[in-house]
Amino acid sequence: MKKINKLSTFDQMMENSDFKAKFDQGYQEFLLSELLISLMENDQKSVRQLAKEANISPSVIQDIRSGKQKDIKISNFLQVIKACGYKLILEKGENRISL
Repeated sequence: MKKINKLSTFDQMMENSDFKAKFDQGYQEFLLSELLISLMENDQKSVRQLAKEANISPSVIQDIRSGKQKDIKISNFLQVIKACGYKLILEKGENRISL
């Protein structure tokens, strides 16, 4: 009797450490883009409006939205979330640091 593999194709591919590392990197970049799009939609801000409020170039905002910008400077990220009315909180156990 033939053994049936219970893992999906994706799960099988994720067992490969090289594939998993590349996937994880791409997924983080996707999440950043989706987060920015969501923040902008919630606040009904255009690329130009957010760029002006965050004091960064509209092309930087657009590159993050489109996924072209792979790494974002933490200073730019903090300016963007501040312009959207959020703050970044680092948490470890009971300790919290607000940035």
